[in-house]
This record gives sequence, C-alpha cells and structure tokens, in this order.
Amino acid sequence: MPLDTPGDATTVSDTKRGPGASADGRRKPEVKIVSGNSNRPLADAIGAYLKLPLTKGQVKRFADMEIFVEIQENVRGQDVFIVQSTSFPANDNMMELLILIDALKRSSARRVTAVVPYFGYARQDRKPGPRTPISAKLVANLIERAGADRVLTLDLHAGQIQGFFDIPTDNLFAAPVITRDIEEFFGTTEDVVVVSPDVGGVVRARALAKRINAPIAICDKRRERAGESEVMSVIGEVDGKRCILIDDIVDSGGTLVNAAEALLKAGATEVTAYITHGVLSGGAVNRIQNSRLKSLVTTDSILPTEAVKAAKNIRVISIAPLIGEAILRTSREESVSSLFY
Repeated sequence: MPLDTPGDATTVSDTKRGPGASADGRRKPEVKIVSGNSNRPLADAIGAYLKLPLTKGQVKRFADMEIFVEIQENVRGQDVFIVQSTSFPANDNMMELLILIDALKRSSARRVTAVVPYFGYARQDRKPGPRTPISAKLVANLIERAGADRVLTLDLHAGQIQGFFDIPTDNLFAAPVITRDIEEFFGTTEDVVVVSPDVGGVVRARALAKRINAPIAICDKRRERAGESEVMSVIGEVDGKRCILIDDIVDSGGTLVNAAEALLKAGATEVTAYITHGVLSGGAVNRIQNSRLKSLVTTDSILPTEAVKAAKNIRVISIAPLIGEAILRTSREESVSSLFY
C-alpha cells in the first residue's frame, strides 16, 4: 500500500453554475477542482472564492517516493481543473501533475485543464548555447501528452511558451492584483516611478506604469570585464521618487537587491518590489531582509516557506480570486482576457 501521505487531492462541484440540463436535454458538466500537493492553501483559497466545498481524493507516495493517485469521486463527463504549481521540488510536482492528468483522463473526465500558477522550467525557453535543451518545450510536450486539454498559467517568464503547446493556453497576468495593492498601500502615485530591474522586463514595467499612470525607468546591468562585479546604471529620472521594481520571477534576489541599491544612490526616496513568483531559493530571503528594499511583495503562486512568512519586509498577496474567476469563466465558455482590460 502507498505510504507517507503528504496531502490529498481535492475535487469540488460548481454550485454557482448548478448541474441543470443543457439545451439538448443532456446534463451540464460540473466543475471539479483537483489539487496536487505543491500549493494546497492556494487551491483551498480558490475553492473558497468559488464557494465550493472540497471533497477528498488521494495523492500518496510509496516507500521509494513513487507517486500514487486516486480520485475518490466520479468525474465522468465533468470539467476538471488541476491546481498544481511546478515549483520546488520541481520534478516531484511535475510528475504529480502528469499523473493527476492521466488519472483523470482514464476516469473519463470530459475536459482536463492544468492550472499551473507557476510554470517551472519557463526560464529554459531557448537554446542559450550549443548542445543545450529547450526544457520549457519538453515540459509542454509532457503536459500535452499526459492528456491535458488546455492549460491555464500565470505570468509566463517568456510569452512564446504559449506557442509550445498545441492545446489552448491562457496566460493570466497578476497586474490587476498588483495594481490594487499599489493603490491601497501607495495612495497617490504622483511621485511614483515603475522600474524594470533589467532591459528584458521593460514591457512588463510599461504595462504596470500605464495602469497606475506613472513614468518608467530601467536598471541596466553589465560587467565591464569577466570576473568583475556587475555595475547597475539607472536609465530615467528617479531622484526624489518612490520606486516600484516589477518582475515576474525572483530566485536568488541578487538583481533586485542591486537594483534597489542603484536606485537609492540615484536619489530615490524608497524602493518597493512587486513580483509574481517568489522562488526565493538558497539565501534569497536573508538577502532581501538585509537589503535596502522597503518591502518585497509576492503572490502566492508558489507556496510561501516559513522563512518567507517570518520575514519582516516580505509580504504575500493572493491570486486566488484571479485564478478562481478565470476557472469560472473557462467553465462557462466566457472571455478570460476581459479580466485584464
């Protein structure tokens, strides 16, 4: 028998929609939400937003950590959404997602949507050199071959990853959630500048700046010589301004910390960072706590660690309402993109 249960899969019925009957007299498919073990609190919060009671399933492991899944509710002909980030431990969570998809397809679910708030391997979206993989494409192939009918994800590191799938893929944006938090904590934005920590994030910074009606600036990092530390140059006017650094993924935190230091040297009065995916591996939390960042705000797309929860200058905001609304609209065949415009 399987051993060492780290958590349960959960399924829920969409009472908002109601089972009812379709125009042709057939029973309308119910919505089921299945949660893996990567981020159970987020799945619970999504269920709470949709006002749906969670029912039980099982995601267990054998003694050698082999994954075993059993969905303990009828899903035949139903519209099923699996909530599972592929964050640390990335490979375990990825296999769990694939096995959940397979279990649901073999249980005759009508449609299976992989809801992947944090899409692991997204930073490997191209060949940076000879004889290197494009791992994001491989992961897309695995999810598709496992039997997923569509994918719903959040702030992909590279937008072109949507094209790696041959099934419908919705890339949600955390910008509306971040914008509401900025409006609540910053009040007026007359003295605010949105800053991209590198040249590659300019589009993201511009989109947020447009939402809050603020100018943008860019931190340009470079190394003069191999082996020398990087130099940050600030492009744009930040003197006397409150700066908001915006990024999608923060792993080690080094770039954010260096960007904050450069902005303060350029005359910024304070620096706050907003990110979507708080990977925060290794000594990142300590690095952030000991930095000159006023605060780092991250979403709960990745389950916050105890260190993150204890950090005085790191705050977590929830994306459950955003994902819950996207799930509801997908199940009703309504527009998802209208959430962002």
